[in-house]
Amino acid sequence: MTPRLVPVDRVPTHPGAEGEAVEAFRPDALIVVASGLPPRLPAPLVARIEEAMAADASLGQGATLLVAPEAPGGRLILALTGPMDRDHDDVRRVADAAIAGIRRARDAGACRPVIAFRGLPPDARYLHAVEVGTLAALGALWEPLEAREALGEDEVEPVTDVGVVIPDAVDGVALCERVHAIEVGRRLARDLCGTHPERMTPKRFADACQAAFAGTDVEVAIVDDEDVLRADYPLLLAVARASLPVERHRPCVVRLTWEPEGPVHETLLLAGKGVTYDTGGLDLKVGGHMAGMSRDKGGAAAVAGFVRAAAGLRPRGVRLVAELGLVRNSIGAEAFATDEIVVGHAGRRVRIGNTDAEGRLVLADLLSHLREEALSSVAPTVFSVATLTGHAGIAMGPYTVVLENGPARAEGAGADLAQAGELWGDPFEISRLRREDVDMVQPRTKAEDVVSANTEPSSRTPRGHQFPMAFLSIASGLDEHSVPTSEPVPYLHIDIGGSGCEGMDWQHGRPTAAPVSALCARWLLDR
Repeated sequence: MTPRLVPVDRVPTHPGAEGEAVEAFRPDALIVVASGLPPRLPAPLVARIEEAMAADASLGQGATLLVAPEAPGGRLILALTGPMDRDHDDVRRVADAAIAGIRRARDAGACRPVIAFRGLPPDARYLHAVEVGTLAALGALWEPLEAREALGEDEVEPVTDVGVVIPDAVDGVALCERVHAIEVGRRLARDLCGTHPERMTPKRFADACQAAFAGTDVEVAIVDDEDVLRADYPLLLAVARASLPVERHRPCVVRLTWEPEGPVHETLLLAGKGVTYDTGGLDLKVGGHMAGMSRDKGGAAAVAGFVRAAAGLRPRGVRLVAELGLVRNSIGAEAFATDEIVVGHAGRRVRIGNTDAEGRLVLADLLSHLREEALSSVAPTVFSVATLTGHAGIAMGPYTVVLENGPARAEGAGADLAQAGELWGDPFEISRLRREDVDMVQPRTKAEDVVSANTEPSSRTPRGHQFPMAFLSIASGLDEHSVPTSEPVPYLHIDIGGSGCEGMDWQHGRPTAAPVSALCARWLLDR
């Protein structure tokens, strides 16, 4: 469970005293995230820090615990950001320090720490440093769903409350409510992405969504009838074909709808790739490359997390529709094969070029449905979110990649999203769709309209994360809604192939919940 956030009006100097904002909150540790020593704090705490500095010249390297009777619980944790004024510094310096600080407090036995952010530069880069640092601290306390289920939440996640010292002239209650809503969504994204392939089969993923949205205003609909999927999601069902004989591995589509109160001014339509396990299909992943493919559902997880955050933030004027394609790319006698031609929902004949390029097939059908809905929606923007390519990580490292079609680029949609991500510690790199990408997927014969992929992995293909967007645009019919057309529809493709797990470690790395924070910051906040 996401720890409760408590706004605190001043730095507490001993347990249960000043700074208490909620009657039941009794802090048992003080974490100070600061850009230097000694930080601006009440005099007794500064004296304690200066005394420690005199005895230890290395004080502040990492997160340091001082035994301080003046602090709540007798625990004072110092977590320094390091330099923050260089060209390459950003708000993640604050996030990293907050992570180190709260983990040190937890490991020391604290269950109700309070965090104070001190001495941060008045630079525009750090406009949302308190929110980013608090989100990072909450995220650092997350442990895998399987661990919580096996050992109990209290055992593996002992921190129940986190206090935040609120800057002057800031509405602390509103800040904490906003951060908590985003973190609830990010936690759902981590839980859905980070689980093993039997714990989060397509059906269990759908069940988890129903549970997560129970009691909210989000409508959840599940499409799992095989005949309906064959008619309405033929590319998705082709990917799932070998999984059909195994009941628990059968595919489904989860549709999430959020309707705001009052008039709608903008509509966001999101497709999420939810491949619960990717063997590569008949183009089998070999040489150890299959490990970690239970995280190939990270795009659908992120979209679900974003919608869950919206349910808590309740933005005015923004309508959300999401479709999550949940499949297992299994192998077997019924597996779809390279060279097959499958007609997708948009009516485009798709020649399969590589069965390990399955995610774009799933997304194409989802996007086709969303495209149809966009045409009758107010100010629509269409998104695809996916752990789509290894090339994204090779090209951009641990950063989310965004590509725009012409209408989205004309609006500056990618730049706006990247700017929001920069300020909220969820950074992007902007890539570009080019003519070579469209050429890559052109039909080779009159038997097909588009080719899904070449025979090489994306990581060995020039422009390996760009050309899949060209395929998605054509296979979904979105290419008919470009700038010169009468009904242009902005479309953003978001590839989290490098950013979805910490250290780009898909087997063991912690899911990051990218790009939930950036999407919230750009479209859901301050409305």
